[in-house]
Amino acid sequence: MIDLRWVPDRWRRCDVVVRDFPFALLLAVASFLPALRGYGTQLGDLPTRPFDAPAVLVIALECLPLAVRRRWPTVCLVLVSLGFALDQLRAYHTVAGTALPIALVSTGACLERHRRVTVALLSAAYLPLAVALDRAGSVEGPEGYVTFYLVLVLAWGIGAWLRSTRAAEAERRRHIAEATRTAERTRIARELHDVVTHHVTAMVVQAEAARYLTAAPDRLDAALSAVTDTGRRAITDLRHLLDLLNPDHHTDVRTPSVRELRTLVEQTRRAGQPVEFTEEGEPAEPAGSAEYVAYRVVQESLTNALKYAHGSRTVVRVRYGEREIAVEVDTDRSTSRTGSPGGSGRGLAGLRERVDALGGEFSADRRADGGFAVRASIPAGRPS
Repeated sequence: MIDLRWVPDRWRRCDVVVRDFPFALLLAVASFLPALRGYGTQLGDLPTRPFDAPAVLVIALECLPLAVRRRWPTVCLVLVSLGFALDQLRAYHTVAGTALPIALVSTGACLERHRRVTVALLSAAYLPLAVALDRAGSVEGPEGYVTFYLVLVLAWGIGAWLRSTRAAEAERRRHIAEATRTAERTRIARELHDVVTHHVTAMVVQAEAARYLTAAPDRLDAALSAVTDTGRRAITDLRHLLDLLNPDHHTDVRTPSVRELRTLVEQTRRAGQPVEFTEEGEPAEPAGSAEYVAYRVVQESLTNALKYAHGSRTVVRVRYGEREIAVEVDTDRSTSRTGSPGGSGRGLAGLRERVDALGGEFSADRRADGGFAVRASIPAGRPS
C-alpha cells in the first residue's frame, strides 16, 4: 500500500504561487461551463453577449492572476480589475467576475505598503467604468452602482480585518516569545548565581584559610584538596547548566533536591564553616519544585554564611510536613576579621521570587543579637 501521508507536508512546502494556482485555474474552467453561463456578476445589466475569442482572454485575465494574489497582491488586483471591466463592458457576465472580490480580500489582507493609495486609485477607476457602462446602454441606476461599490468596499474591509487579526496574533506571539526568553534568561542567571557563588565562595574561603596553614603541611594539603574538589564540583554543575543553552541536548538537566542537603552541608563544613543540620519528617511525594527551591534556600544561606560570617556557628533546620517544607537557617554574629567576597543581594532576591512563585513565604532578616536568620515556608505535596 502506498503511503500518502507525506503529500500534505510536501504541498505545504510548495511555493505560495503553486498552491494558489489550482484555485485560479478551477475558476477559469468553471467560467466556460454552459451550466454556469448567465450566473456571473452583471454590473450595468447590459444584454448578455455569447462567448467569442476575446472572452477567453477576458476570463484568463480575471482568473489566472489569482495565482499571485499573495505573492504580488497589487499586480493581481490590477489585472483582475482590468479583466472585470472588460467582462462587464463586453457583457460576457461570466462566473470569473467573482475573482474581483476575492482579489480585493487578498489584497486587503496581504498588501503591506501604499494601501491608501491603492484604495484611492481603485475608487477613482470605478467612476469611469460606471460612466462607460451607462453610455453603452446600461439601465443600472446610481443606487445599483453605489451598492456594488459598497460590496467591493466590504470585500476590502474583510481583507483588512484579516490582516489586522494576523498582525495582532503575531504581536501576541512575539510578546509571549520575548517573555519566555526573558524568563529563561532570568532562570539561567539565577542558576549560575547559585552554583558559581556557592562554589567560588567556598574556594575563596578555603584558599584564604590555607595561607595560614603553611606550618602544618597535613592540614594545608587537606585544605588544598578541598579547594580542588570544590572546583571540580563547580565545573560539573556548570556543565549541567550549559546543557540548558544547548538546543541539541535532549536529556533532562539534573536539578538538586533536599535529598542532597547532607552533601551540601558537608561541603560547607569542609570549607571551614561549623554547621549543625537537622531534618524532621520525610519529603512528600511528589514534592516537585518545592524540594529544588528548599535546596536553593539552604545553599544560598550557607553561601552567605561563608561570605559574611565565616567561622560562626550556623544552624540549619528542615522540616517536611504534609503540605509544606519549612526551612530555617540561623547564623551567629560574625567574629572573623578576614575579608570576604562582596555580594549584590541578587541571591536573596532570587530566593524570594522562587518561593513566592510557589505560593510560599520567605524572610531574611538580621537578628537582634547581630546574627542572621532565613525562614522559608514552601508548599509541597498534595492536600488531603
